[in-house]
Amino acid sequence: MTAYFVTGTDTDAGKTLASAALLVRARRAGLTTLGLKPIASGSETTPDGLRNADALALQAGSMPAADYAMINPFAFAPAIAPHLAARRAGVEVRLTDLTGWLRPLLALERGLTLVEGAGGWRVPLNDDEDLAGLATGLDLAVILVVGLRLGCLNHARLTAEAVRADGLHLAGWVGSVVDPTFVADGTLFRDNLATLACTLPATCLGVIPRLAPGDPGAMARAAADYLELPDAH
Repeated sequence: MTAYFVTGTDTDAGKTLASAALLVRARRAGLTTLGLKPIASGSETTPDGLRNADALALQAGSMPAADYAMINPFAFAPAIAPHLAARRAGVEVRLTDLTGWLRPLLALERGLTLVEGAGGWRVPLNDDEDLAGLATGLDLAVILVVGLRLGCLNHARLTAEAVRADGLHLAGWVGSVVDPTFVADGTLFRDNLATLACTLPATCLGVIPRLAPGDPGAMARAAADYLELPDAH
């Protein structure tokens, strides 16, 4: 079993698309899969309770199938920072809550398990803990999704430095085009990718182009064509 914590350079960097695509890639390789979203804000009310679109995409990529409660134990309605959304709901989520939920799931020994964070590496979980503590507490290798836009070089390098400073292995990074204007100058775009490749201490697992919005499953399958799985660690 190989498990990774997926983080991003920022909110909307493309973490879920990259995670769902990696799960597709793993299934194509004959591996069992599990995608997990410990805490999610921006959830919608349904007859079955609050449901988060990112968590649903990870659920769809999990094989054997998993119940939603397994995928996303903490869902909140407001599309704001998770600790603030939890506070509005009168809930405090602690790292012990998340590690206690996650350890049995890691013991399921799926071929590939991805634990997707929220926002970037230092997003608070509560007043004195951040979500990075989940990765460090379980000693998970990290996959960094770089939202390719102006400013991504600084964001990516700072995140990689923080991951390494926390004592974790950066297993790979994925580029995700989030700003179409960033690729308008093809030479400049390639130069930015070359800079990332030279300065990030990990292998590039692929670059996902800007995909037309559509069915999340179809988007994940399309994005999977651009990615490779990280080497086992």
